[in-house]
Amino acid sequence: MMTEMTRYKQQTDVDDDTSSVGSARTEDLPTGTLTVRYHMGSHWWKSRTALEKALLVGWLLLLLVVTVLVAVLHTQSKSLSSFNLPPHTIIQGSPDDALCLSPHCVMLAGSVLSNMDPETDPCEDFYQYACGGWVAKNSIPEGKPVWGTLSKLGSDNQMILRNVLESKEPVNSKPEEKARVFYQSCMDVNKTIEKLGATPLLKIIEHFGGWSIYGNWSAENYDFFEDLVVSKIEYGSGALFSWGVAENDKNSSSHILQFDQGGLTLAARNSYLNESEKEVLDAYEQYIVKVGILLGGDEEATKAAAAGILHIEQKLAAITTPDEERRDDDKMYHLMMIEDLNKLSKAIDWGKFINKAFSKIEKKLDSKEHIVVYAKEFLSNLTVIIKNITETEQGKTNLHNYMVWQVAKNFVGYLSQDFREAVKDLEKAQMGVTGTEELWRECVVATDAAIGPALGAMYVRKAFQGSSKAMAEDMIQRIRKTFKESLQSLKWMDEETKTAAIEKVDAITEMIGYPEYILNPTELEDKYENLKIMENDFFQNNVRVNNFNIRENLKRLFKPVNKTRWDMSPPTVNAYYSPTRNDIVFPAGILQAPIFDHNNSKSLNYGAVGVVMGHELAHAFDDQGRKYDKNGNLDKWWHEETTKKFENLTHCMVNQYSQYELRGEHLNGKLDTRTTSYHIRENIADNAGLKASYHAYQQWVEENGSEAPLPGIHLTHNQLFFLGFAQVWCSAITKEAAHLEIMKDSHVPGEFRVYGSLSNSPDFAEVFKCKENAKMNPKKKCSIW
Repeated sequence: MMTEMTRYKQQTDVDDDTSSVGSARTEDLPTGTLTVRYHMGSHWWKSRTALEKALLVGWLLLLLVVTVLVAVLHTQSKSLSSFNLPPHTIIQGSPDDALCLSPHCVMLAGSVLSNMDPETDPCEDFYQYACGGWVAKNSIPEGKPVWGTLSKLGSDNQMILRNVLESKEPVNSKPEEKARVFYQSCMDVNKTIEKLGATPLLKIIEHFGGWSIYGNWSAENYDFFEDLVVSKIEYGSGALFSWGVAENDKNSSSHILQFDQGGLTLAARNSYLNESEKEVLDAYEQYIVKVGILLGGDEEATKAAAAGILHIEQKLAAITTPDEERRDDDKMYHLMMIEDLNKLSKAIDWGKFINKAFSKIEKKLDSKEHIVVYAKEFLSNLTVIIKNITETEQGKTNLHNYMVWQVAKNFVGYLSQDFREAVKDLEKAQMGVTGTEELWRECVVATDAAIGPALGAMYVRKAFQGSSKAMAEDMIQRIRKTFKESLQSLKWMDEETKTAAIEKVDAITEMIGYPEYILNPTELEDKYENLKIMENDFFQNNVRVNNFNIRENLKRLFKPVNKTRWDMSPPTVNAYYSPTRNDIVFPAGILQAPIFDHNNSKSLNYGAVGVVMGHELAHAFDDQGRKYDKNGNLDKWWHEETTKKFENLTHCMVNQYSQYELRGEHLNGKLDTRTTSYHIRENIADNAGLKASYHAYQQWVEENGSEAPLPGIHLTHNQLFFLGFAQVWCSAITKEAAHLEIMKDSHVPGEFRVYGSLSNSPDFAEVFKCKENAKMNPKKKCSIW
């Protein structure tokens, strides 16, 4: 998904201990006219209570709405039939078929139809056919770089979260109360944030011994190591490199300390290196200047500091390996001891740095402790950069300014309004965003990032139905079954690898909705016992959350891996697959209307969320996930000949997606298939997920019978399946955000997820009766799973 720059963007990890996580129909007459007869006398009405009167009036209003909608849909049905319908259109059923005319079905039909452009030939442009109506009626809201079906669902979830955070109803646990206090501190009802101004961040800068923009800092006796400790350990910045504790790829039951490349502020490495990105780079430099001046820095000194910071980040970008060249986890994985890292990258005393960090939890590691390095060349080159920079006073000054800035940029969004507005020009250049979101939305996002499980507990009780979880579990099991059947039919995979692959599918665990522990007040309170949240102290609340997360991450090194840990909070509109845990996770946030509802037609549920389920399951067999065995260990369990055949099959898909372009820009930026291979894992998952979910829906129909048609829609439920899939990706995006998505996001833009997957699907071509070599039915199709 697109990463949006917001004032409260934080990297958090939700660590859990446990997890588990029929339409009412009205009868219609043979004429199709809905008739209701009732008799009420005046005496009867007077004898009713106020509550009975209110309920009856409400029922009558609902009936009136349904009747009007049915009439509208009936009229629209006539107008649709007057179109010159192409041969692929299938008029569903006969006049005697029982339409689903429940209020839900009527509203659902209206929603689906309103998103469509029925005059477009679905075999030529299915995205326009499915989403043309949506695109025509929806503009991007102010403050957002992208807006679509999923964005709208996320926005609706935020409203629910706002209601529970602002509610006066009692909470079920102390962490839930902490979430409310955090939210209120962000809303700044007492104007504390505005009164404090720059003061909270200035105190952090004092911790660094000053900053050159004030003229109170000297390079004489510069202690780079002390800067490193304050920046990365005390305040958790991303300066110079990234590091932390995570599962060991080659022994997934244990944790290990890991080191990788890092140190850049802008999302895309090319933003620092390509002349075409100069506007973004200039806007970033000006952002540093604006913040420095707001912090009280001298204008000329601040400009000089900004130029020096940018110089260092450009050097780091030059030694950073592009994402598309980091696709082979096995080649990147380098197991070594801490003392080996000291030899590889001599500019830092790594043992001293590591133990300074672990002293926060009163632990110590010796030089023989094993670690994993994912960027050997980068860390080796980092030594050269630091050595060269620190040879001069100006270089030391630039490095110190960079270390301070890497902290300041993470916390500047928690200051007063003038600081928050300073980023606007950078957001405009990078994302095309000109406005800002409502404060309450930003505060909901901040609260979810800070204490997501507690907020998730309130969300689950308010918005997640038990029937949704049961339905999702049934869908996943059906999709798992059809995916295994597809594996068994493969001709290119040898039998031994195939057997192991099926075992891996069986071993995948699914976690749906939420981890059970968040509804247990005792367990939730144990988790957040040491996190202090105070009223009217928003800045320090975020500092405390940051330190809490650092300590929690370090503690993992001494604990076994929790295979049921969640990496997303329950309200999140997303899903994921973890290769080291071999699990798929579907938060409650994505299992919501309109894309998922227990009253929806199964065709639409399977087309929308079912494909997402298949997508995440298929990640276990994309170009990276396939390298992890059923236990989550990075291992060569495929036969070499099968591996070669798989890689040959991926070339077809890489070449296919390379041809797509958005607003004149190829999805890979340069029509270079090496770059498009960066998207390959997501494209593999999209294609495989679509196939598995469609076949699962077919099996559901075989067991349960055909579904009642929706009113006014001249499509079979098989066709509605594909329509449901496509309408998930109805969206609009700014030119700047689209460019950034092409450069950095591992997913292709939404419309190409539709074009790519459907044009590779024989099932789609069959149900829409597309002629061979129609745009959505090319003769050459790419298929892996």
